[in-house]
Amino acid sequence: MKVTSIAAGPTRRHFTIAALGTAGALILSGCGSSGTSSSPASAPAQEGKNLAEGGSSTITLWADNARVKVLKDVAAKFKAETGIEVKLVGKDTVREDFITQVPTGKGPDLIVGAHDWLGQLVQNGVVAPVELGDKAKLFEDSAMKAMTYKGSVYGVPFAIENIGLVRNTALVSGPAATFDEVVTNGKKAVADGKAAYPFLVGLDPKQGDPYHLYPLQTSLGAPVFGTGADGGYDASKLTLGNTGGIEFAKKLKAWGDTGEKVLNSNITADIAKEKFLKGESPYLLTGPWNIPDIQKAGINIAIDPLPTAGSEPAQPFIGVNGFFISSKSTNSLAATEFAVNYLTTENVQDALFTAGGRPPALKTSFQKAAKDPVVAAFGKIGANGVPMPALPEMDAVWADWGGTELALIKGQGDPETAWNTMVENIQKKIAK
Repeated sequence: MKVTSIAAGPTRRHFTIAALGTAGALILSGCGSSGTSSSPASAPAQEGKNLAEGGSSTITLWADNARVKVLKDVAAKFKAETGIEVKLVGKDTVREDFITQVPTGKGPDLIVGAHDWLGQLVQNGVVAPVELGDKAKLFEDSAMKAMTYKGSVYGVPFAIENIGLVRNTALVSGPAATFDEVVTNGKKAVADGKAAYPFLVGLDPKQGDPYHLYPLQTSLGAPVFGTGADGGYDASKLTLGNTGGIEFAKKLKAWGDTGEKVLNSNITADIAKEKFLKGESPYLLTGPWNIPDIQKAGINIAIDPLPTAGSEPAQPFIGVNGFFISSKSTNSLAATEFAVNYLTTENVQDALFTAGGRPPALKTSFQKAAKDPVVAAFGKIGANGVPMPALPEMDAVWADWGGTELALIKGQGDPETAWNTMVENIQKKIAK
C-alpha cells in the first residue's frame, strides 16, 4: 500500500480542556517521570516497602490479551524497581466484571478501558480519580478532555481513535471538501465503469451506525448533547432535535435506498470493507483498524478530511483508551505509582501503539508515530473531533438514534416526524 497524498483540513477544537489540578503527581523516591531509578541498589526494597505499606505487595491489572502481552515488560520493570508484582490478567469482559466485582473486594487494582465507560464506572462508584499534575500537559488535549468526567480526571490515556475518509487514489485523484463532492466523484467512477459503489460505509442491519455518520450530522450543527459550564456534556441538553438534526434526517432519506443510493442499508461493515478491498468503490468511511488489511490488498490510498454536509465542521467522535484505578484497590499507592509514573512513559506508550495501531495519546509518542502519514492524517482528523459522550444517559440514546437513521435510509416514514419521535422517545428514557 502506498499513500500518495494526505489531505488535512483545519484543526479547530470543539472543546476547551477543563482546568486540571496543579498538585504534583505522586512520585516516590527512586522513580522519576521516565520510570527509571537512580537510587542505590537497596532502594527498590525500601521503596517496595513504602508502596506496600498498608496494602498488598501485588497489584492486579485487567486488560485484553493483546495489551497484556505489551505490558509484561513494564510490569517486570516495576517489580525490579519497587518490589511490587503486577499481575496481568487477560479478560474479554473487563467492564462488566469490574463493575460487578469491585464492590465485593474481588476486583483488580487497575483496568484498561475506553473513556466512554467512565459515566457508568463513576455512577457505580468503582473507579477513583487520578492526579496527573504536570504530566497532563504531556498528553493530547482531546485525550485529557475525554478522561475528564464532571471536572475530575479518572484515567491515564494511551491511545486515540477516530474515523477518516479513506480514498482509493486510482479511482478518485483528489480530496473532496463536501459530501456532495464525494457523491459526485463516486457516481462518476461508477458511470465510468471503474467502481460499483459511489461510497461505502458499514451499517448494522438493526441499528444503522450513528458513530460513523456523526461527522455528517455535526456538520449540519446537530451534536447529540450540548455542554455544561465545565465544558463537558450535559444530559439535560439533548440537541439532536434542533433544526440541524431535522435537516440531517431529510438528507439520510435522500441519500438512502429510495433516493441517491449513496447509503445502502444492505451494506454491513464487513461487506463495505470487502467491497473496498476489491476496488469496487473510491471511498470507505472507516477507522485505522481497517488500514492493515487495505495495505495488504495493495490499494493506493489517501486519508482525507471528513467531508461536510452543512456549514459547520465535520466532527467525528473520538475514543480514548486508558488505564483506570479501582476505588477499592487494596494498594492504591502502588496502583497510582504504576499508572502515573510507569504507564505514562514513552516506551510504554510507543509499545501500545505498535501493538494496537491507534495514534498515541502521549504527544512525544504521537510525534514519532506520525512519521507514518496514515497516523498523521487520522491524528489531524481526530484533533477536530469530540469525545464520545461518557454519560450513562447514552445508553438511552443509541438504540432509537440508530434505528431511526436506518429506517430513514431504507426510505421509511417522513424524516421530520420520525426524527421528532426519536427525540421524544430518547428524552423519556433519559428522564427515567
